[in-house]
Amino acid sequence: MRIAVVGAGGVGGGFGAALAKAGGDVTFIARGAHLAAMRSQGLKVGGGRGETHLVPTRATDNPAEIGQVDIVLFCVKLWDVESAGEHIKPLIGPDTAVIPLQNGIDAAERLIPILGEGAVMGGVAQLSASITAPGVIAQVGTFMRMIFGEFDGKQSKRAQDFLALCLKAGFDATLSEQILTDLWMKFILLATNASITALARQPIGKLRDDPDIRPVFIAAHQEIIDVGRARGVALPADALARILEFNSHAPPAMKASMALDLERGNRLELPWLGGKVVELGQKLGVPTPTHSLMYAMLKPYVMGTKG
Repeated sequence: MRIAVVGAGGVGGGFGAALAKAGGDVTFIARGAHLAAMRSQGLKVGGGRGETHLVPTRATDNPAEIGQVDIVLFCVKLWDVESAGEHIKPLIGPDTAVIPLQNGIDAAERLIPILGEGAVMGGVAQLSASITAPGVIAQVGTFMRMIFGEFDGKQSKRAQDFLALCLKAGFDATLSEQILTDLWMKFILLATNASITALARQPIGKLRDDPDIRPVFIAAHQEIIDVGRARGVALPADALARILEFNSHAPPAMKASMALDLERGNRLELPWLGGKVVELGQKLGVPTPTHSLMYAMLKPYVMGTKG
């Protein structure tokens, strides 16, 4: 199976390396020092799941060099969705599946006008990892899960074939018949955790059981649940309990990628996370006071603080 990974950061690099090790024909699309290091030294992935050193690593900055593939793991930052979507058109054949694994809930709907409705699946990544040096990715904890599926709920052959490779690669993988619900369940978790860990400058383990901070988690999660239901998303009755249970078992050292970006002075995905909650709440008439406050407090950092 031919796979292209667009954006070889923590998520793309972590999943891509595992799939390559399992026999997938994987090529990474990257740029700059990270691309140069992968080409010269290979891609190193380390952490709670052990060490992987992918040598040689197939990597390029030009999708036309790769040609059409079976699967595209689309892992760029949310502000790059449209430009990256145009860039990867040479990868797309009649049966290619593009699986966005970003944060947020709107990457697929933004890609469909560019690549076509038939090319885009829904995808959810649950993996805490980041680039620590060019060509080097560090994972936090041992959890590593991908959920993906066609938006019409059908069990397509391309999805079943990819599921088989994911399972061979040794991480938790699910072919979902309700991918929109799965996307929103991650959004409830991530949009909240991103803002809280960024504002507090602390990992989840320092925050989740604090008696003054736990109610903030609960209120923020509930606001997104209310927004999702107002938008017609079929969320489970026990959505809040499931999210709190997941948080209780998350690695204590885990920080959302937005919190890491804030610490590093990088641009933030805030407009597509907490900002999206506020935007949808306003459109749907659903109050989002917790997210509105967190969004306002983080907004001054949205374009980064470098330079």
